[in-house]
Amino acid sequence: MNSEDLFNEAKKYLPGGVDSPIRAFKPYPFFVSKGIGSKIFDVDGNSYIDYCLGYGPAILGHSHEAIVKAVGEQIAIGTIYGTPTEKEIELAKMVVERVPCVEMLRFVNSGTEATMSAIRLARGFTNKNKIVKFEGGYHGCHDYVLIKPGSGGAIKPDSLGIPEDTSKNTLSLPFNDEEALIQLVDKHKDEIATIIVEPVMGNIGCLQPKNGFLKLLRDITKENNILLIFDEVITGFRLSYGSAQEYFNVIPDLVTFGKILGGGFPIGAFGGRKEIMGMISPSGGVYQAGTFNGNPVSITGGITTLNELNKSFYVSLNKKGEYLRSQIHDSIEDLSLNLNLSGLASMFQIYFRNGDILNYDDVKKSDIKKFNKYFKTLLKNGIFIPPSQFECCFISNAHNHDDLEKTANIIHDVLKEL
Repeated sequence: MNSEDLFNEAKKYLPGGVDSPIRAFKPYPFFVSKGIGSKIFDVDGNSYIDYCLGYGPAILGHSHEAIVKAVGEQIAIGTIYGTPTEKEIELAKMVVERVPCVEMLRFVNSGTEATMSAIRLARGFTNKNKIVKFEGGYHGCHDYVLIKPGSGGAIKPDSLGIPEDTSKNTLSLPFNDEEALIQLVDKHKDEIATIIVEPVMGNIGCLQPKNGFLKLLRDITKENNILLIFDEVITGFRLSYGSAQEYFNVIPDLVTFGKILGGGFPIGAFGGRKEIMGMISPSGGVYQAGTFNGNPVSITGGITTLNELNKSFYVSLNKKGEYLRSQIHDSIEDLSLNLNLSGLASMFQIYFRNGDILNYDDVKKSDIKKFNKYFKTLLKNGIFIPPSQFECCFISNAHNHDDLEKTANIIHDVLKEL
């Protein structure tokens, strides 16, 4: 069956024909048959240089030999036990050694579980109820973070099925707006348990913090007994050896991980100071549990991946990002286009609008129709990026110079055509 046939079949059994809305695009998504290195292959016989990489996890590329070998050996001796394993300690030690804020952590099964649990922990530790997030920031699909600004500064649910009462303890701010941050904290400081932020807003493209913004966030939370959570589900082990907090030299109280930490297998984690993490059950009164927590297959994938990610790895990977962004930048300049290229390390995105982009309102002014044409034309030319203006593109270690040069040339031609 080809992709169109499979999609028509899928719609009979899966809502919208997909298992996640971000995978849907018109007229139908292609169905993948395999992924090897920097490329994925569909059931229709096409291959694509992949800059989606499973929305970030495949930092080593697809079907990495060391991961396939290690995970295969683990599967041969068991996929779940319901008891602790030594490997959980090994991976925990690796994270603690790398990430500045982490002294102790709990493994869970997804980024959503990680942020949900970290928020619950922050409330338990501070004995306060309100949380603050930034407009456009995505912290999973649980009720407290699926909110959006309404009229007159009010907050409302961003999904059916979420009670209005659930939203009342969530406050929202524009990213990079220092004045709004100061005013909101001053008004609600005795009620705010935590501020949660993506250090780089990876779910509205690739939106970076202004110089000094994360430091202000750290200072104002410390001064007001508010826990700062860095949601590093995307940036964790992507930007540098010690993740975004090392990259920006700003240390939060708690951090959440997912994606890369599992080496391509489902995982999440949250961690921080022992003083805070000690409140997690069974050592404390903040309940968290999960049948698949510390699953040996995912843990093995994580250990194998982190073993590959030494400091020289990031020097090499980030040079690839710099090269591709420089080529795209030159194309935009040569063609005199009103576009905005954003990115850092091995992340990038083109916004189809000109002018500075500092927050979600700026991103929403992008020309979505033009982006969709850009995505589909790239796809026809063998380049796969996430099918949304509001997602980020990623580079893996498996992308070689030929991949990057070919991609840069195709992007130039596509932008010229558009």
